[in-house]
Amino acid sequence: MIGKTLGHYQITSQLGKGGMGEVFQAKDQILGRDVAIKILPEEFARIPIASPDSSAKQSCWHPSIIPTIAAIYGLEESDGTNFLVLELAEGETLADRIKRDSIPVEESLKLALQMRKLSKLRMRRA
Repeated sequence: MIGKTLGHYQITSQLGKGGMGEVFQAKDQILGRDVAIKILPEEFARIPIASPDSSAKQSCWHPSIIPTIAAIYGLEESDGTNFLVLELAEGETLADRIKRDSIPVEESLKLALQMRKLSKLRMRRA
């Protein structure tokens, strides 16, 4: 995927991969800014963006989760690939944070609550 272009976004590196899709850093070739591209899982890729079922895609950015992480610039499609375009939020991953030092109890509880919210959303969709 690195080096490929989706719409007017040039993929420059992979940031992560998981059950909710793959995330890449990309360069917006029109605005000249770096963005995050989240390629949606296959079950969402089969739903045309303009279809009535596209509400399933909207659940990828539940209002209580994504806006606290990054701004959403758009939901786009290029050559059959559906993807979110997000603000590139700099910072360390949870894995990096754990490797760096132990996490205080209060911070651990906040992280656990965020993960619980994500888990509940995924279970509702399943």
